Amino acid sequence: MVIQSILENDLYKFSMSHYYQVHYPNAWGTFTFHDRNNTRYSEEFVEQLKEEFRRLATLSLQPNELRWAVQTIHYIPQCFWEWLSCFRFEPEKIRARLDEEQHLHIEVSDALYKVTFYEIPILAIVSELYHRYIGDGYQTYEELAEAMTPLLAEKAATASEHNLYFADFGMRRRFNRLSEKVMIEYMLTHCPTFTGTSTVSLAMEYGIRPIGTMAHECFMFQAAVHTPKEANYEVMERWVEVYDGNLGTVLTDTYTVDAFLRNFSMKLAKLYDGVRHDSGDPKLFGDRIIEKYRSYGIDPMSKTIVFSDGLDFTTAAEIKEYFAGRIKVTFGIGTNLTCDIPGVKPMNIVMKLKECRINERQPIYGCVKLSDVQGKAIGTKADIENYKYQLGIKDGETN
Repeated sequence: MVIQSILENDLYKFSMSHYYQVHYPNAWGTFTFHDRNNTRYSEEFVEQLKEEFRRLATLSLQPNELRWAVQTIHYIPQCFWEWLSCFRFEPEKIRARLDEEQHLHIEVSDALYKVTFYEIPILAIVSELYHRYIGDGYQTYEELAEAMTPLLAEKAATASEHNLYFADFGMRRRFNRLSEKVMIEYMLTHCPTFTGTSTVSLAMEYGIRPIGTMAHECFMFQAAVHTPKEANYEVMERWVEVYDGNLGTVLTDTYTVDAFLRNFSMKLAKLYDGVRHDSGDPKLFGDRIIEKYRSYGIDPMSKTIVFSDGLDFTTAAEIKEYFAGRIKVTFGIGTNLTCDIPGVKPMNIVMKLKECRINERQPIYGCVKLSDVQGKAIGTKADIENYKYQLGIKDGETN
C-alpha cells in the first residue's frame, strides 16, 4: 500500500476537519485534481490508482495512534480523535478517469469535514505510482539513501550555515514514502535546525513535531458561501474561536496579499503569531507584512513569517539574509526535500476545493483561488472574473 496509516496525512487536514465540525458541520464540498504539466496517463495507470484508492478503505486509527494524538496534538480535543477512530475512507466516492487527450481527472465529494482528508493521500498516491509506473528506479531504501545523501548533505550544510529553521512539507509530491523517511532520518542526524514534518504518521514514528495550521480551502469555502471581500477576516476570527491562540500562523495568499492586508486588523495582527507566504515575491511580501505590523505599533521581531512557496535551500538562505534583524522567518520545504533525486522529475500536481455548499438547503457555489503568481488561479473563468471585480483587482494584476 502507498498509504499505510490514517495519520499519513498533513497535520492541517486534521485541524481543518475539526474546524469544519465546529463551525460548519453540515457543509459539503468537492475536491478536484489538477496536473499543471498536463501529463498523459494510461488506462492501466488509472486502474492501479483505483486499486490504491480501494485500499484506503482498510485504514483506521489504531489505539496507539489515538493515545499519541491525544497526548501530542492537544489543541485538537480528544472527542475529535475518538470520532476519527470511526472514520473510514469511502473509495466509491473517488471518481477517476482519463479524457480523450489522456489527461487525468479525479474528483471526490463528501461532507467537508470528511472530504478534506482525501486530498493529500490522493496526491501522494498519484505521485508514487507515476514514478513507479515510468520506471524512475530507486526501489529500495538503500538505493534512495545512496542517491539522496549527497544532496541532503548540501541542504543540511546550507541550513546549518545560515541557521535556517525548516520543516518538511513534502508528502503530497514525494517520490515515495521511503524518500521522505530517508530525508527525515538524515536531517534528524545531521541538521539541528530541522524542526519537524507535516506528515503526522512520520511525526509519530520519529518522535518529532507535527507541523501545520490551515490551507487555502478554508478561505475558498468561506468566500464561496459568504463573500471574498471578508473571507480572510471571517476565517481568522472563527479559527481563534476554535483554537484559542494555538495554531497561530495564518495563510495569506488565497485572494492576493492586498485583500489579506485589508482584512488583517490590529486585533488579528496581535492575536496571530505570524503569517505564511505561499505565492508571489517573498521579499516584497515580507516588506509589506513588516510595514503592516509597524503601522499598528507591533514590533515585527515579535512575529514570524513562514515561507513555503516552492523553496530550495539557496532561496531560503537569501530570504533569511534579507530579513535578518527585521522579522523572524522559518521555512516549510516540500518537493525539494522529498523528490530531489538524481534522474527524477517531480510532478506538478495539486488538488483544490472545486465547489461547496454550507448545508443541503443552500445552493452549490463554485470555489475560487486567486494568487499573486500568474497561472495559479483556480475556478471557472466567470467565477474568477466575478471575484476580481468584487476585490477590485484589475486585469494583469493577478491570474
